[in-house]
Amino acid sequence: MLISQILDDAGKLAVVVRDGSEACILKGVASTYDLVQEAIRRVASLTECIRGHDLGAAVDLEKLAAEGRLLLPVTHPDAAHLHLTGTGLTHLGSAATRDAMHAKARAETGAAAAEEPQVTDSMKMFRMGLEGGRPESGKPGVQPEWFYKGNGTCAVAPGGDLVSPGFCEDGGEEPEIAGIYVIAGDGTPVRVGFALANEFSDHVMERQNYLFLAHSKLRPASFGPELLVGDLPADIHGTSRIHRDGAVLWEKPFLSGEANMSHTLANLEHHHFKYGVFCQPGDVHVHMFGTATLSFADGISCRDGDEVEISAPGFGVPLRNRLVFNPAQSATVQVKVL
Repeated sequence: MLISQILDDAGKLAVVVRDGSEACILKGVASTYDLVQEAIRRVASLTECIRGHDLGAAVDLEKLAAEGRLLLPVTHPDAAHLHLTGTGLTHLGSAATRDAMHAKARAETGAAAAEEPQVTDSMKMFRMGLEGGRPESGKPGVQPEWFYKGNGTCAVAPGGDLVSPGFCEDGGEEPEIAGIYVIAGDGTPVRVGFALANEFSDHVMERQNYLFLAHSKLRPASFGPELLVGDLPADIHGTSRIHRDGAVLWEKPFLSGEANMSHTLANLEHHHFKYGVFCQPGDVHVHMFGTATLSFADGISCRDGDEVEISAPGFGVPLRNRLVFNPAQSATVQVKVL
């Protein structure tokens, strides 16, 4: 079953459910967030709560996408209580791109000219994941790379613009699967489902120095349009595309799901929610699980106006976003003294 949020014909938010090919408005529900809260209160599954509501008119999600009426599949009434985070080096093959990127940066600065070949921190962390990222059930494994992207103000709806600030060095896509969570009243993380995500990042900045990774991730992100309820398929074969001037500039498959990962989902979830700050009742978490595919690794430099399309069978309508570079945001920040 898939859940999404749209603007209806009256311009109001409506929840849409799809079980099969037909998508219909769900009556008596103000938002996905309210539906989740209902399920938590009733100690029921999301599917059970959905079946307790009547279905309304059928909708064409692809048509709504073309009209710019698709919203994020879940939001929080207060954007400060939605958290965008993620993990890296979690997929088989993900270290190769990162390792090559950082090795090239060292070579360009001459840092490794007179030294024996070194194992980068990225490769070390990836190997740690291979060795300890899939622990026995109920036990924690090695912790992954972790990063913070921002709060709900950085979450961009499907079809919206992913804007790079003027101080950026680059802006490029990262096709990922995101887990969607809401924290129950007792502080327990509750998984709502999974969605396609574009974990937009500045790869040129990251390549300069691995310690710039945190800076490079503080960019907007998008997820959806549809949210997959239930278990994540073990083997996901998706496609990432970049459109420029009406034509496909770059296209490549990406893999996800535990069959293609060095960590289990349970291990990634544990190492995020082990921190009490991320278990505040009512908060929403969009936690991205990483990727091994990005156009930057193939020498692509995205430009203003490029459109990224991310799709995967079983996840519904593709996630599409335009990339925008905003030089107006490059001015030096002046702090006011009180």
